Amino acid sequence: MRPAHRTYRPVLAAGSAALLLALAGCGDTASLQVQDGIGPDPKLPAPNKSLIPTVNVAEASAWPAGAAPQAAQGTTVARFAEGLDHPRWLYVLPNGDVLVAETNAPPKPEDKSGGIKGWVMKKVMAKAGAGVPSANRITLLRDADGDGVAEQRSVFLENLMSPFGMALVGDKFYVANADALVRFDYKAGAPRIEGNGTKIADLPAGRNHHWTKSLIASADGSKLYVGVGSNSNVAEHGMAEEERRAAILEIDAASGAQRVYASGLRNPVGLAWQPDSKMLWTAVNERDEIGSDLVPDYMTSVQDGGFYGWPYSYYGQNVDERVQPPRPDLVAKAIKPDYALGPHTASLGLAWSAGNSLPPAFANGMFVGQHGSWNRKPRSGYRVIFVPFQGGKPAGAPVEVLTGFINAEDKAQGRPVGVAIDKKGGLLVADDVGNIIWRVTAAR
Repeated sequence: MRPAHRTYRPVLAAGSAALLLALAGCGDTASLQVQDGIGPDPKLPAPNKSLIPTVNVAEASAWPAGAAPQAAQGTTVARFAEGLDHPRWLYVLPNGDVLVAETNAPPKPEDKSGGIKGWVMKKVMAKAGAGVPSANRITLLRDADGDGVAEQRSVFLENLMSPFGMALVGDKFYVANADALVRFDYKAGAPRIEGNGTKIADLPAGRNHHWTKSLIASADGSKLYVGVGSNSNVAEHGMAEEERRAAILEIDAASGAQRVYASGLRNPVGLAWQPDSKMLWTAVNERDEIGSDLVPDYMTSVQDGGFYGWPYSYYGQNVDERVQPPRPDLVAKAIKPDYALGPHTASLGLAWSAGNSLPPAFANGMFVGQHGSWNRKPRSGYRVIFVPFQGGKPAGAPVEVLTGFINAEDKAQGRPVGVAIDKKGGLLVADDVGNIIWRVTAAR
């Protein structure tokens, strides 16, 4: 294998553009519409596993000056902050300050291995705007004059390890790095936190196929919930590498003791509490490489001790025959998710609607940031949607909140990630390709 790597890498390096163009012509094309894979009972066609997976990446491109996404009827969108460094996740403090994690993937072992698949995926991610080094910081944005634009900016925390999830409990501020949950002392209104913090618990790291660690606190602050993605697509590196992964971990804030709260969730990113049911909800990225129509990403309420199928089955008890040896005992336990969000949409951000000042149609439901596909033709995602709820459950088709992230030249001007409701009721959207935080409000 070593000689083969030495032979192929220079050829690949010289012809990377040609290779990516060739890959773009490979794989299948969707036979269903994106909306067919949305809702409580999405259409699930037969798997279509090709020798070379579908690669259909929207090349990253900056927003032109003054340009913006298209906002839903009755709303308008403006730039809350710009010139950021790969802003991924958002957190709103009680005083209205907005925290943004400027972050990206940590170095991965396979980056040094010379593997062809790893090399190709690295090129694909770079084309999509995800190849930049991590800034490893959290930035504070303050709109002191209340005009909807953050005119003050400061480094809140720095020298972190691919930070993502954030949570404030009393005077303690928690950060979920790629490798650990860390606690800092916080003073209300402070533009910066000093000190190194205290490690509360180690988090699964290593290969970090999925590196983001989302975070949310329980209502009383005694428990912290961390979303941890899988170390693979479908356990191709073996289940030993998946310990405490593809799961939501529950961590005791006082002792750091942890347990698996729910499992079989390939990449649970967004976390939100649904107030009517008091249930934890998550947005999950499902598996790739079995066709443009499979598998729908989804959001679901999370049952304590629940198993949701990964890697052995998808969307309930639909068996993934690529995974060997099979586990029919676990498939039989797999819980069907509540609501599909479309195949390969990369649904990441999740925020409950409470406190928003948008039109009444957005009063009760979940906002979802869909980062956008790489494994589907035609593309899916690249938008922010709203899913209405009734009685603690999804009730109806999604409404597009922000669109237009793909321009007329078929390039991604931006890609939405985290979503949050600010203190004045605006919807904030982190755009990690545009390096902008968008703010959606009711039209005047």
